[in-house]
Amino acid sequence: MKHDRRLVEVALGDRSYLIHIGRGLLRDAALMRENIPARQVMIISNETVAPLYLDALKTALGERRITAASLPDGEQEKCLESMLPVFDEMLVNGFGRDCQVVALGGGVIGDLAGFVAATYQRGVDFVQVPTTLLAMVDSSVGGKTGVNHPRGKNMIGAFHQPRAVIADLAVLETLPDRELRAGMAEVIKYALLGDREFLDWLEGHVDAALAREPDALAFIVERCCRNKAAIVAADEREAGQRALLNLGHTFGHAIEAARGYGDWLHGEAIAAGMCMAARMSARQGWITPQDRDRAVALIARVGLPTQPPSDLDAVRFREFMARDKKNRDGELRLVLLRGLGDAIVTADYDDAALTATLEGRADA
Repeated sequence: MKHDRRLVEVALGDRSYLIHIGRGLLRDAALMRENIPARQVMIISNETVAPLYLDALKTALGERRITAASLPDGEQEKCLESMLPVFDEMLVNGFGRDCQVVALGGGVIGDLAGFVAATYQRGVDFVQVPTTLLAMVDSSVGGKTGVNHPRGKNMIGAFHQPRAVIADLAVLETLPDRELRAGMAEVIKYALLGDREFLDWLEGHVDAALAREPDALAFIVERCCRNKAAIVAADEREAGQRALLNLGHTFGHAIEAARGYGDWLHGEAIAAGMCMAARMSARQGWITPQDRDRAVALIARVGLPTQPPSDLDAVRFREFMARDKKNRDGELRLVLLRGLGDAIVTADYDDAALTATLEGRADA
C-alpha cells in the first residue's frame, strides 16, 4: 500500500534521485511510468530473477519498445564478456541515446547494467530495481558501476548515478536464505562503520530480519539507504569519507578474487573481512577485545563466515590486497575500527598486526 512506502533522497544537485522502498512497487505502473519514461527500454536481468519478475515489470511498463537480456546467474558473469551480447541487442534494435536501461536483479546485475548504461553511446539513463537485500541496502545506491577482472574485483567501471532506485520489499520473499544472510553482511557494515544506535537495534532484531518480518526488513533497508545516501552526497567519488563503506572489503575482495568469483558470495567474503578488520583493530589496541568479540558474534549469529578460507595464506592475501583501489602511492590503506560505530581509513598501522591477522593467529 502507498502509505507503507518510504522515500530516501540521494542529494547530488541536479543529479539527485529518490530511493523508493515498499511492497508491490514492481507492479506499480504509475511509479514505473514516472521513473522510466523512455520509449525504448533495455531490461537486464539474470536466469534466476527473470522468470520470477520480468513479466510483472514488463506489464507495469506498458506499451513501449522493450528488449530484455537474461544473463546466467553468478558473480562470474560480472565481466566485460557478459556486456557484449547486451550491446549487440541494443544496437540491433536501434537503441538511441534517449533509451533507458533497467537493472532487474542483485548486485551483479545492478553493477553490470549500470556500466552498460554508463558506456553505451557514452552514457544513457538507467534505473535500479534491486531484487536482493544486499543490492537494496548497498550496491544499487550511489552510482558505482563496473565489472570484475581476474586480477581484481570491480577494477573496470565508472561512476554513473541512476535516475531512481525502486526497492520492492515483496521480492525478498523469494530470496534464498543464503542470499538473505549474505545481504545482512552489508547491513551490519553500516552499523559497525558509523551507526552505533543501529548496531544496538540489530542485536535485538537479527532473528526478525532472518525471519523476513516485513517491518524489520523495511526498517533495515531504509536505515541503510539513509546512511549510504548521506555518505554519497558528501563524497560521491570516494575521495574521502565514502571509502569507509569499504569496511571489510579489502580483505573480502581478496578472498573473492583468490577463490574465483562465485565460490564465496560477496556478502560472505565481506563478513569474514569485517571480522578480520575487527581483529586487526583489536591488535592495534584501537578497540577492546570485548568490542571485537561483539562484532564477530553478531556476524556469527547471522550465519556468516567469521574466518577467511584456510587455504588462503598471507602471501597471496597481500598480492590481492595490493590491487585495492583505496591504495595510494603503493601504500595499503585499510578501513579499521576506532570503536564500534567509528571507522577510519588509514595506512598508519602496525604491519605485524596485519601479518598476524592474515595468518589467522589466535585472538589475544
